[in-house]
Amino acid sequence: MSQLDREEPSHFGAGPAQMPTNVLKQAALDLLNYQNMGLGIGEISHRSKEAVALINETKENLIKLLEIPGTHDVFFLQGGGTTGFSSIATNLNQAYIARHGKVGKAGYLVTGSWSQKAYEEAKRLRIQSEVIFDARNFSQDGKFGIIPNEKEWSNKIESLKDDLSYVYLCENETVHGIEWGPELPKCLSDVEVVADLSSDILSRKIDVSRYGVIMAGAQKNIGLAGLTLYIIKKSLLSDIEKFNKEFAGKFEDNVHVPVTPIAFEFPTAVKNNSSYNTIPIFTLHVMNLVFRNLIAKGGIEQQQIENEEKAELLYRTLDSFPEFYNIPVDKSCRSKMNVVFTIKKDGLDDLFIEGAKKLKLTGLKGHRSVGGFRASIYNALSLEAVTKLADFVEDFAKKNM
Repeated sequence: MSQLDREEPSHFGAGPAQMPTNVLKQAALDLLNYQNMGLGIGEISHRSKEAVALINETKENLIKLLEIPGTHDVFFLQGGGTTGFSSIATNLNQAYIARHGKVGKAGYLVTGSWSQKAYEEAKRLRIQSEVIFDARNFSQDGKFGIIPNEKEWSNKIESLKDDLSYVYLCENETVHGIEWGPELPKCLSDVEVVADLSSDILSRKIDVSRYGVIMAGAQKNIGLAGLTLYIIKKSLLSDIEKFNKEFAGKFEDNVHVPVTPIAFEFPTAVKNNSSYNTIPIFTLHVMNLVFRNLIAKGGIEQQQIENEEKAELLYRTLDSFPEFYNIPVDKSCRSKMNVVFTIKKDGLDDLFIEGAKKLKLTGLKGHRSVGGFRASIYNALSLEAVTKLADFVEDFAKKNM
């Protein structure tokens, strides 16, 4: 086995997550010598013709995979989801002011820790914000584990919609194993929907036209940490530019309107082809290799079939031992990317982890805030790896009941 080969891992960590081995091998070669330039991909200028071509190809591949309509633009920013919490709040606040001549209110659908953090950041920036619903208020144990029926909160959207600058949701909550879908709620049709798709981007088909902004950090399902992709309506970009030209400075006397740092201002990023400042070009290259790999295997349609098969297998195995395993997520919103579960008998958690490690099944420990176990079965995890985990889950239950 050469130094560029490895035994295929079965790593279920939530992020940074396992990546396709063939992608990493190509990235390793390109880090040393990219396109026979005699320089590695991380050594070239982000404004060189090679870098510009890479940025454009990455955008084109994403547009192809997601069938992004001409009404939307694609760009990339340094940072991850936490950076997005801030930049989305300020940019969308300004877009609403430009269009309506008044300050709007950001609405947050809180279904887990990441949407909660996004709301808290908007409040910290003094963006006028409101929780449309907190899912904990709809669960029997007061914990995250359910997405309430649309009928239970759509009236609030209706009453606020004329004042909502945007409505924010995290489509897949990695910590709590909760996922929206397969389609956005109908009541969000008349508002700007802003969605964090960091952990389920490219895992299933979506209708991009229904979103105002899509944000997706790379390190969970499509690449390495340090870069985030954005898909945004061109009309919103125009609104933000209008704010900067006509409204900036007019609201500060009585209403706080935070200014967006220039590196995170969306129109600036788009105008400069994601290179206003130095884009992490190696990280972008890895993302593009993931896109190429997904196109080669049949696109999102094929990947969605695989993901549904993997999730169905693992959930079915866990559900077959209800007296032993507990899944704290309602069946209506179980994540196909992050399967969370606990063992009902005390004293077996460490034994489960050790047994899994002996079979080279790693990354299964649950998030520190909730404990238990979490199997992140992103695109790069094969059906074979998930089958191996399901077999262990079944065997462990039978031996320890």
